[in-house]
Amino acid sequence: MHITREADYAVRIVICLSAAGRRMDAGSISEQTDVTLRFALKILRKLVSQGIVRSFKGTQGGYELERPPEAITLREVVETVEGTYYLNRCLNPDNGCERAGTCKVQKVFCNISRMVREELQKVTFDQLIPGRYDPQKGKQT
Repeated sequence: MHITREADYAVRIVICLSAAGRRMDAGSISEQTDVTLRFALKILRKLVSQGIVRSFKGTQGGYELERPPEAITLREVVETVEGTYYLNRCLNPDNGCERAGTCKVQKVFCNISRMVREELQKVTFDQLIPGRYDPQKGKQT
């Protein structure tokens, strides 16, 4: 089980903007994150629409974080491109499962999904910037 490539790239893009701490053009973001420009632009549009990234037009245009890195969670970014995290599609209310409410496996999957969402919510992008000091580890990350 894994997150999609799009979610992985979205995380890379937000880490890149967090580390830069300034406005960046899409080409530089693409280059620094190893994401094709076309795919980076698609992801950036989603991040802009959810208020994670701000875009600027014109010769001085580009992208920057809408909020400080410590105010953006890993869950928020992953769910921007993937939707709400569910371990199994049977948990998604849009899919409708005929065994909903009676399936013991579904209850276990529901608890695991909740735990994953809670863990993703605990991680903010200031914690993911390379070279930042991690007080829990007592060293640079």
